[in-house]
Amino acid sequence: MTATFQPTTEAACTTLVAHDSVDWQRVCADFPILSRTIHGKRMVYLDSTASSQKPEQVIDALSHFYRTSNANIHRGAYTLSEEATHLYEQARRKVAHFINAADERELIFTRNATEALNLVSHSWARANLGAGDVIVTSEMEHHSNLIPWQVVARETGARLEFIPIKADGSLDLAVFDELLKLPVKLVSVVHVSNTLGTINPIAEIVRRAKAVGAVVVVDGAQSVPHMPVDVQELGCDFLAFSGHKMCAPSGIGALWGRFALLDTMQPFLTGGGTVTHVGLRECAYEPVPARFEAGTPAFAEAIAFGAAVDYLSEIGMGNIREHERALAEYALARFTEVAGLQVYGHPDAAQRGATFPFNLGNHDAATLAAFLESEGIAVRAGRHCCQPIMDHLGVSATARASFYLYNNQDDVDVLVAALKQASQLTPAQLRQIAADHPYTAGGDLS
Repeated sequence: MTATFQPTTEAACTTLVAHDSVDWQRVCADFPILSRTIHGKRMVYLDSTASSQKPEQVIDALSHFYRTSNANIHRGAYTLSEEATHLYEQARRKVAHFINAADERELIFTRNATEALNLVSHSWARANLGAGDVIVTSEMEHHSNLIPWQVVARETGARLEFIPIKADGSLDLAVFDELLKLPVKLVSVVHVSNTLGTINPIAEIVRRAKAVGAVVVVDGAQSVPHMPVDVQELGCDFLAFSGHKMCAPSGIGALWGRFALLDTMQPFLTGGGTVTHVGLRECAYEPVPARFEAGTPAFAEAIAFGAAVDYLSEIGMGNIREHERALAEYALARFTEVAGLQVYGHPDAAQRGATFPFNLGNHDAATLAAFLESEGIAVRAGRHCCQPIMDHLGVSATARASFYLYNNQDDVDVLVAALKQASQLTPAQLRQIAADHPYTAGGDLS
């Protein structure tokens, strides 16, 4: 049996968490993909932690650029190129302002948060760490904020230490304080866990790390899209985030870094656009940020990234955070109605984002996700690029439902109703349903 996808004119959004300052019904209507049906049912998209959907305003901005101003940037001495260059640099200013950067030159466009973190590991860490130095990260990191530091430690002789996860899903800062008695040169930690949903106290972590002179890197892939993030208030040195998780197109992300640090760093990638002079045996690099943006960048996507920032800013990041907090609170209460449902992470909605990893009885995560797909519900199943968290929880995988600004209480209700139905089925019955829905059957445990 294969899925059938049919657009519908019926409103996809009904009951929403209410906030006086935002028309959430209108927000939901901005996302055309939410009008689709799957298997004859209203699609409920609960995988925004992996990648968000896109509003008409961003889709239109990308289309308009390609229709009217498409040309390579920074090089052409003609109208289209000058327009494209202006729009690209305007987008840089928008994204820099969005996180309250002190200087727009501190905002470097990358492909995604993963590339941004690798840029720091290659261009700062390799040049500044050596044998005996300590890198501190945590047990809840995405692989993108773990593997680069494993490689740096192996190549420089530095060693890795980890802040453990407590039973409630938060980080054990008492252990962090003990780790800071070591010769710590770098602390790299996630702001909001993509798996547990934990919101870490970054400003406090930064304060403690700075007291011992450490440089602090923050993985903001799950915080920048969902709440106000001010790099000056956080006090960190680097912040990485991705556009595709915050209503922008794929293939565009950003690294913010303190100018004083960026200005000392050599490029991660080299080539066209990064140099002011090239001889056969030597070259001189451009100032920041151009030295870090080799080759033709994703200029159209960057311009649409600027449109996404405009869209989110108009709604208000504080409003988005409150909407998701209320939705998380509602979801946590409803989840208690499902027999055998194990939801991981902090029990307080104020301490977590609206991301919920879960398992149900004896059902494996991939099979459960396939059943939810049959009900029109899109969730992820696997290790969520956080295998150490799975090891900590003592499970091989989880299903994960994640909510964003276009989700509502009705989406929670649909998910809970489907989970209640699944709880009444045997593993064999659920596997049969999974076999009929090959989009998720078998699962990708990455």
